[in-house]
Amino acid sequence: MHLKEPTISIIGLGNILMTDEGVGVHAVNEFERRYTVPEHVEIVDGGAAGLDLIPFIEGREKVLMVDAVNFDQDPGYIGELENDAIPARITQKASMHHLGLMDVLCIVRMSGNIPKELCIIGIQPKSLELGLDMTPEIWDKKDILIERIVSKLKEWNIPCALRSPQK
Repeated sequence: MHLKEPTISIIGLGNILMTDEGVGVHAVNEFERRYTVPEHVEIVDGGAAGLDLIPFIEGREKVLMVDAVNFDQDPGYIGELENDAIPARITQKASMHHLGLMDVLCIVRMSGNIPKELCIIGIQPKSLELGLDMTPEIWDKKDILIERIVSKLKEWNIPCALRSPQK
């Protein structure tokens, strides 16, 4: 059986060691546990990967990212940023190990291989303290985040189906 080359990425972002900062990784991992997607869709635990994310973004047709985002709203607020509404900039860093998502997107845009569709589904975090557990305000919204992933995929005409319950 020949596997199709991935053309679409779903990327969970964040540091799972910093409470709500890890919400993107947790949401995408839970989405993958609940749903199946076509073989040309790649689901990625992007963590806090920086430059290592470039191959999962550059040249892809569509990229959906899920992350904690500062929208200057109340904790738990969920918003979406798409295409040119997503800021891309290189900021001064202490080292290349500190490259963030906006820096990576700037590099991809400069390469000319930006995806046709780029979307970030973000949730306003409550806490970025060290800790493995998300705050209840954010944890309680994970199902809504997963529904937003499914909704965006449907908007992009990408089928996803619930997995059969485990017996």
